[in-house]
Parts: sequence; C-alpha cells; structure tokens
Amino acid sequence: MHRASRSLVLLLGLTMVLAVLLASEAQRATRSHRVTAERALRDYATVAALELATASAESLETRVAAALDPVVGSPAASPYDPLTPAAAIAAMAADLLPCPVQDSARTWFAYDFSSGSLSLAGPTTPATEAWLRRAVVPAGRGTTIAWGRGSTEGRVAVYGVKQLRYSGYAVHDAPLAAYGVVTCAAALRPLIAATFEGHPLLPRSVSGGLRNAALAAVEVRTPEGAPLLRLGNADAEGYAGDTVTASPGGPVFQAVLPSAVAGQLAVARPASRLPLLLALLAVTAALAAVALRQLRREGELARLRADFTSSVSHELRTPLTQILLYAETLELGRAAGEAERRRSLGVIVQESRRLAHLVENILQFSRAERRMVRVRTEILRLAPLLRETVDRFAPLVGAPDRFALELEESLAAPVHADSLRQIVINLLDNAAKYGGDGRVMVRATLADGRARIEVEDAGPGIAPRDRMRVWEPYVRLERSPAVAGSGIGLAVVRELTAAHGGACWVEDAPGGGARFVIELPGGRHLAAVEAA
Repeated sequence: MHRASRSLVLLLGLTMVLAVLLASEAQRATRSHRVTAERALRDYATVAALELATASAESLETRVAAALDPVVGSPAASPYDPLTPAAAIAAMAADLLPCPVQDSARTWFAYDFSSGSLSLAGPTTPATEAWLRRAVVPAGRGTTIAWGRGSTEGRVAVYGVKQLRYSGYAVHDAPLAAYGVVTCAAALRPLIAATFEGHPLLPRSVSGGLRNAALAAVEVRTPEGAPLLRLGNADAEGYAGDTVTASPGGPVFQAVLPSAVAGQLAVARPASRLPLLLALLAVTAALAAVALRQLRREGELARLRADFTSSVSHELRTPLTQILLYAETLELGRAAGEAERRRSLGVIVQESRRLAHLVENILQFSRAERRMVRVRTEILRLAPLLRETVDRFAPLVGAPDRFALELEESLAAPVHADSLRQIVINLLDNAAKYGGDGRVMVRATLADGRARIEVEDAGPGIAPRDRMRVWEPYVRLERSPAVAGSGIGLAVVRELTAAHGGACWVEDAPGGGARFVIELPGGRHLAAVEAA
C-alpha cells in the first residue's frame, strides 16, 4: 500500500509538472502569435499610409495634368520653341489648387531651364523668385512638388515639366521648361482629405468593410516634418506603421490602426490565453488535491479495515471462548447438578446467538458492499416481530428488564422479517453499548402512512456534527470509557432500511439520550390490511 501511495504521489507530481510545462509552452506560443499579429497590424498601417500617399499623388497628377496639359502634355519639337508666358498659365490653370488660407494668393510661373528665364504672374516677392530658381529642377515626367523654406515656408510650388523630343542629332526626352503654380501648402489638404474619404486604404477582405475614418488615423507632414494634415481619430492609440511617401519630395504619410478596431481585422491581435491556462492549471491542481485526499481516505479506510478485522476477531473470540469453556465443562462432567448443567447450556445458547448475530452482520455488510442487498417483503404485524426480537436479544446483555416496549398492536407494514430483526437487534445492541445503564425504549407507531420504529436510550446522545457519520462503515465515535465493537452495525441498518425503501436518522431523545428512527413505507393498521 505504501509503495502504491508513493507511486501515485509521484504520478500526480509529474502531472502537475507536465501541466505547468504545457501552460508555459502555450503561453509562449500565444505571445509569439501576438507579436506576429502586432507586426502584421503595423504592416497593414504602413500599407494603408502608402495607399493613401499613392492615391493622393495620382489625384494631384490628374488635376495638374488637366490644367497644364496644353503646355506640358506634348513634347517640344525644337529647343527654340518659345516659352509660354506665365499669364497664359494663369488663364488656363485658374482653378488649380486654390489656397484655403485667407489673404493668401497664388503665383503662376514658367521657367526655361536652358536660358534660365523666369516668367511670373500674380503676387510675388524677390524671395519667391529666388526660391523658384533654386527649387524648380528639371525632374522627369509627372507632377513635382517643391517646398518653401525660410521666408517662403508654408508655400509649395507644384509644376509639370515640358520635355524636348526631336530626331536627328539631339537627345530625346530632355527637360525644356517647367510650368506650375505657387500656392500655400494648405492647398493640398482638401485633395488628400477627399482621397481619404473616397479611396479604400485596405482591401475589404482585410478591413471587413470599415470606413477609412474608423479604420485608421493618418498624419500627413511635409518632408521637413512640419504638420500638414490629420485624418481620422488623431488621438487613437494603436499600431503605427512606417512613414512613407509616394515620390521624392512628396508629403510624408503615417497611419495608425486603433486598438479598438484591431480585433475586427483579418489578422488581429489574439486575446490573451493566460486566464484559460491558469484555469486549466487550477483544475489540474484541484484534481491533484482530490486525488491526494482520496489517497488519504484510502489510507484511513485501510486503517479502519485493519481495526475492523481486529475488533471482529476480538468480538468473535469472546463468545467462542465462552462456548468452548462451558461445552468442555459439560463434556467432562464438571457441572455440579442439574441447575449448573442448565446454566452452562444457557450460556452456550446465549453466546451462540451472539456469535450468529455477529456473523449475520458481517454477511449483510459484505452483501451491501457488493450491492447485493435484496429483500422480499410481505405485510406483517410489527408488534409481535419486535417483541420477539427484544425477547431474544435481552438475555445477551444480561438485563431483561432494561427494555421497555410501546407498540401499536395493529400496526403492519411490508417487511422482510429476518432483515427487520437484524435492523432492530443492531439498534438494540448499539443502545445497550452506548446508552449507559438506563432504560431502552422501543416504539412502533404509524406516522403519515409510514411505519415508524424508534429505539431510544438514556445515554450521552450523539452530537449533531456526528449524526451523519455514525451510519458510515467502520466509524466509531470516541467514547470514554471505550466500548468494543466492529463499527458496521449501523451501516448494516442503513443498507437494510434502504432496501425496504425507507429512511433512518438519529435525533435527540427527550431525556437527553439518542433516538434512532426507522421509517418504512406502506405502514397501515391491521384493519386496513384486512379490508384491502
């Protein structure tokens, strides 16, 4: 048993260690998944910013191309083509990038790269002219943005380049002149805002159909880092992507995916599994605790069984010794007279009955443990049966006058006679052992259609906390002085009562002792039985 216990404890310990390792590995996997998901969310934010930057650049390209197409749309055939004056540019691009800032005017320009001549239309300053000569460069095809600095800070030059293309000995696609407009940087805001409203930043399969304003917060800055525009929930905290731009010199975009909507995206940060892992660990610990408790109970049960074996051996030895002693007395003819011989025979009969009672208890208990308790009932009058049982038991304790009866003579119930005798004998034996020297009362009454049998003693009684325990096998309450017994008598009573479909319990007796109550179904008076 000790070896098996150690093996079980070792197995439980290994189970706990395995549960901890599994929980640790699962939490590590969850953490790795979370890191991967957060990286994916930041990548999505970068993609969203790049999508907005590209779409804004395309929208600006479309507007500039529509306004300046007459001068930059087709390449020049000769380097000697005249420079289109800025006034003509102002006329054809009058609606290009109006500045929303009050008291801010636009200036249109035409700049010849080969001769360095600069034509201006609209309000201008020497600083603006110097900045244009320095900032406007012969870029490639498409729209280019030059950002003002110093005294021209807050201004932008948006222009397109006319290319030179001719055959012969000249170089193809050489920049010839730049045409554009100088406006405030704020003129780019409506264009970017309109693109943010109308162009999806992420595919629907990722965004789940969320509008851009809810999906992302975007901050737009100049290449120098000055704030230009904020879109969406600018105060949202979440997963920020990298800064991107659609072209060299273009605005810089950075998007943030708010934490509140991250869970709605196709790749979202997983919820923490730590509470579930802790719950599983707690369940494992609870199971281990239950197993250890069962192990302790098994050890206690083994001890109780050992005590039971010792007690039963002692209980059996006592009547056997008495039987053997008086049988040898009769066999050797040592009985002095007929009275002595009859007394010896009486002791033999009495101890034999005690021995039969002990053996029957053990047999009934064995059947109960194997779930083999079966009774075949018949309607019997209880008073004669109880009176006979008390009369047979009284000599075993040597005090026939100690037992009193209050029986309803007409009371009957469906019972198994031998089983009922065993129930009552066990209750009487318990009362005789633990009820002191007082009288033991046996009652049989009818209560609400149930036959009620009571065995009441005048002993110290049973504490409320122990009234359920006394019906369990091997349980013996601490008594002073100690009383010998096997600890199975009341367990047999409970099993046999249950086999009859009845109930049993213990309560306080009016005189301060214990009252054991047995209730059996189908109780009735004899007249009712005969009428049926």
